Amino acid sequence: MISRLHLPALLLLAVAAVLPVPASAGLFGAPASHGPSSSHYAPVTLELEAYPYPYPVRFLPVKAEGQDLTLRMAYMDIAPQPGVRSNGQTVLLLHGKNFAGYSPYWDNLVEALTRAGYRVVAPDQIGWGKSSKPDMPYRFSWLAQNTVALLDSLGIAGPVVVLGHSTGGMLAAHFAILYPERVAKLILEDPIGLEDYSLKVPAQSDEALYQAELKNNDPEKITAFFNHYFAFPRPELVAKMTEVPIGAAIGPDNMRWAKASARAYQMIYTQPVRAQYPKIAAPTLLVVGDRDRTAPLSNFAAPEVRKTMGQFVEMAQAAVREIPRARLVVIPDCGHIPHLEHPELFQQELFGFLRE
Repeated sequence: MISRLHLPALLLLAVAAVLPVPASAGLFGAPASHGPSSSHYAPVTLELEAYPYPYPVRFLPVKAEGQDLTLRMAYMDIAPQPGVRSNGQTVLLLHGKNFAGYSPYWDNLVEALTRAGYRVVAPDQIGWGKSSKPDMPYRFSWLAQNTVALLDSLGIAGPVVVLGHSTGGMLAAHFAILYPERVAKLILEDPIGLEDYSLKVPAQSDEALYQAELKNNDPEKITAFFNHYFAFPRPELVAKMTEVPIGAAIGPDNMRWAKASARAYQMIYTQPVRAQYPKIAAPTLLVVGDRDRTAPLSNFAAPEVRKTMGQFVEMAQAAVREIPRARLVVIPDCGHIPHLEHPELFQQELFGFLRE
């Protein structure tokens, strides 16, 4: 089932002149934009030791895949708000590639979910946020395995609600296919992986992806990159969201951050999930912004191919026909992050789905 939400008339008038978000010129593709200088930002370290998170952070030891190396997986485990009775359900939040547990990314969702009685578990996957960032190949199956280990360590043995955004949506799809017994319901928010990038983009070496990341380690480029996530300007929100990416770019560990990012792009490219959508058994809500044109690695594609990438509404309409128990909601005048750009509409659809 496909539904398209409608915004109030005043909001539609306010955004009527905004152009659609174009496929970008960076690795994800971003339009030119003026951004802040690095003087507005503080450098951050590789595991964000001094950078505050909105809730207490704990760590789970995990084994590196194929190596005798112990890594640390950071996570937040947030109980229902004081005075709110637990409903006995857990929501697992899986972040996107250019995001993690720091504010304001998950803040409004965590507040709404815990107010409704949910327990929320929000990990930083290995390679992101406060977690370890080893220079090794990343695999979605390994990230999913680590996530199951985290749930087990917290005594959460039954199925949970899984909400994945962007690349977290790609991980969520892999997770639901690999561990169907652990998923009660699945929410895919503007998920990366609605198209198979290996069919449109020539293969790139790890070094080529790393060098491309280093070239983008610039405050103005990073700000432009984040601006393209929204259908219309959100400078205050973008300024807060770029504190960590810009702090990493100007910090002492910028090369290791860039390597981790390049490894993530290689994982997205080499481990498509699109053809496996029919294997998703859980009831699924697919939510996309109608102006989202996010397309990983699109700058490596031929110009005529690049124009065909990141067509989120079209791709989502095709995907929802293949996921057995799925329905699609298209949010108008919205880019890549509906839960931040139109939180009321997103939460309305989310809680309606959770009540079904």
